[in-house]
Amino acid sequence: MRILVVEDDAKIASFVVKGLRQGGFAVDACRDGVEGLEHAMSAPYDAAVVDVMLPGLDGLGLVQRLRAAGHRTPVLFLSAKASVEDRVRGLQSGGDDYLTKPFAFSELLARVQALIRRASATSSEPTRLVVGDLAMDLLTREVRRGDEAVELQPREFSLLEYLMRNAGRTVSKTMILEHVWDYSFDPQTNVVDVLVHRLRAKIDPDKTRLHTMRGVGYVLRPT
Repeated sequence: MRILVVEDDAKIASFVVKGLRQGGFAVDACRDGVEGLEHAMSAPYDAAVVDVMLPGLDGLGLVQRLRAAGHRTPVLFLSAKASVEDRVRGLQSGGDDYLTKPFAFSELLARVQALIRRASATSSEPTRLVVGDLAMDLLTREVRRGDEAVELQPREFSLLEYLMRNAGRTVSKTMILEHVWDYSFDPQTNVVDVLVHRLRAKIDPDKTRLHTMRGVGYVLRPT
């Protein structure tokens, strides 16, 4: 799942982006409202975390324009303004939730997850992926192989989600790096091989599901 973070405070942005990525989300970050609006209008996001006070275009204006264009991305506002009037203004501008600074990351994460759950309940997008005997619940982040629960680290979960969404299709190392690590990476690095090896040990001990296409990439097939 992909999250957009629009925050001009470098320290807060780094804190939020790092935490979300460690939680298994792909994250795009912007430092001003104009850039944030461009991102929000040009790509699908499962949720957005938007600071109210932004250079160029403030967060309220960003969300108002987003809603006017028909985009329903769930938005969590961040703000140092804690009055009831400020919270009401944020919600009336099209925001779905409002969190005041300073905040605990655990609360921000819980609120983002709640927004995604609510949006998924009214969306046609699947919240469960199934490939053969592998099943993944995108909301609870639970994975099962047949009747057996599989415990995955956040990056392993992201890789498996990407493979399951592309089941039967070969994905290259570069594609995995862009979608799972969420930034450009040297395609010659072995981080993908290491992650695939770890994931295979957990979901494919009999080596019948996750196949290496030598010189091309990897493919997940039903058993």
